[in-house]
Amino acid sequence: MKNTLLILFFINTCAYAQMSDYAYTRELKNVSEQWHKITLPDDIYAHLTPNLNDIRIFGITPNGDTIEAPYLRQELTETNSNAPSDFKIINQSQRNDGYYFTFKLPFKTPINEIQLDFKQQNFDWRTTLEGSQNQSEWFTILDDYRILSIKNELTDYQFTKLRFSTAEYRYFRLFIATNKQPNLKQASILLRKTTAGKYRNYTAQSVNIINDKKTKQTIIDLDLGQSLPVSHLNINVENDYDYYRPMTIKYLRDSFKTEKGWKYNYGNISSATLNSIEKNELKFNSRTLQKLQIIIHNQDNTPLEIGKISIKGYANELTARFTEPANYYLTYGNRKARKPQYDIARFANKIPESLTELQLGAAQKIDKKEAPKVDPLFENKAWLWGIMLLIIGLLGWFSIQMMRKK
Repeated sequence: MKNTLLILFFINTCAYAQMSDYAYTRELKNVSEQWHKITLPDDIYAHLTPNLNDIRIFGITPNGDTIEAPYLRQELTETNSNAPSDFKIINQSQRNDGYYFTFKLPFKTPINEIQLDFKQQNFDWRTTLEGSQNQSEWFTILDDYRILSIKNELTDYQFTKLRFSTAEYRYFRLFIATNKQPNLKQASILLRKTTAGKYRNYTAQSVNIINDKKTKQTIIDLDLGQSLPVSHLNINVENDYDYYRPMTIKYLRDSFKTEKGWKYNYGNISSATLNSIEKNELKFNSRTLQKLQIIIHNQDNTPLEIGKISIKGYANELTARFTEPANYYLTYGNRKARKPQYDIARFANKIPESLTELQLGAAQKIDKKEAPKVDPLFENKAWLWGIMLLIIGLLGWFSIQMMRKK
């Protein structure tokens, strides 16, 4: 209680000019070094602007001055790098059960993905991929691997990437089991490297699934219980047969009450195809939201049995610089705040890699100082009667003057 009162005392006296435009503050505990990192907690997002621009770090020095500590905000996303390899197709051949394509690399190099682009737009093929150093002895890399393309007035979906554990061979041989010759327009061979991001897993507080026979849609409403930054969905389908269903991901923008009840305004986040070929893990640009809606377009198919839906988002981390001894506070909650401009953004390469993370105190609401209320002049009855008597007197005087002149 004493600490809370002390925080509020500092806010209301020393830092009011800087912090009065913000709604909340949290104490930053154990600031001991020049650089620290701060991970934003889940419960902060409900009070931040969607672009997270209204975060400030204020400090109260021992002599009562207010200072501002600069920071960099980073969304801890995964990073991907692709190292393409040169190659040439040295052999295309046919057998009764399918077609072969042989790729030659200039030297043995590690790869883990081959991207294929065919002229055909509608196909469903099984493939086998083998590797060899001398074209005499072949080793299986992928077996019975499915590639697929569907394009019509309702669906535009393609899966033609061969993904496998890293392999090092001079020659790669692709077999496609089909009685129609594949028209391979181009291919890319590469080594894909992914550095994992840092996620926060969320649990929906409520899940409601409706199969609408009229619209032929499955509508899934999820409520997270609070506003959170979401960027990933993983939808588990319990059916064991093949399926390809277009779907739309939406978020609740706002709602308003009418005479006929509540109206909800949704905005689109992403669209994709729910399918039995790939993992149904959807990635999209991070968005702060509380309610999600997934619409699966079943067309004339039986609705799918939807299992667990996993939700997660990237963590947000602040890297802050502290140059003076002070009591520091993370302050936020201002819809009009602009993005801060700090010099450290130009010298990010000089920030130490290993940083101690600061702990946050409980959120404290910043009380707003109201300007003293001044009553309007005419709310005072004495003034009102006085002015009325003055006006009546002036009118009477002018009337007498005009009568004397006549």
